[in-house]
Amino acid sequence: MARILEMKQGQDADSWTRINHTEGAIVRIIKLQALMVMVAILGLVPALRAQKAKEGLFAPVPPQIGAAQRVFISNTGGESFEGVIDQTVFNGGPDRPYNQFYAAMKSWGRYEVVASPADADLVLEISWVLSDTGLRLPVLGQLRLVVVEPKTHVILWNFTEHVRGAILLGNRDKNFDQAMNTVVNRLKNLVTVAAGTAKQPGK
Repeated sequence: MARILEMKQGQDADSWTRINHTEGAIVRIIKLQALMVMVAILGLVPALRAQKAKEGLFAPVPPQIGAAQRVFISNTGGESFEGVIDQTVFNGGPDRPYNQFYAAMKSWGRYEVVASPADADLVLEISWVLSDTGLRLPVLGQLRLVVVEPKTHVILWNFTEHVRGAILLGNRDKNFDQAMNTVVNRLKNLVTVAAGTAKQPGK
């Protein structure tokens, strides 16, 4: 009977030893996993900070754009629409971009449009390039608006917008209007940002 008790106690001791070893191994695994998670999190922190800094990095808009009161609108190029395809490409002729942009600026009322670049705070150069793709359609055109500081002749900003062709003349005119509206709206948004920057303290 005593021998049986000794054997049982030995078995119980072995069982406890195995249990303790198992528990210890589990604890070590849990600690190792926790350590790996912490290392991973710590490794992500610099990347998240860098990403946040990158997302918040915006180059300044020239304050002259927001502070300007008077602009001169310059027609710096309108290619002839005839001869690219065997029909009228757009109504209005090669001066359509200039006329349409001028009307948009007058309607906006943000700037006083002056008759001489010498009297202007900014020069807005509007130009048009008609691109022949080699195919009958689509014919792609390109509107470009350049914002120039008249005293230094430095380009402060520029916008480029493509105009897509279409089979019907009316649709080509609509595409042109859409591209012009996009250029005008991009300018308006830029002026809003520039004006806000100019009003900030210390700017």
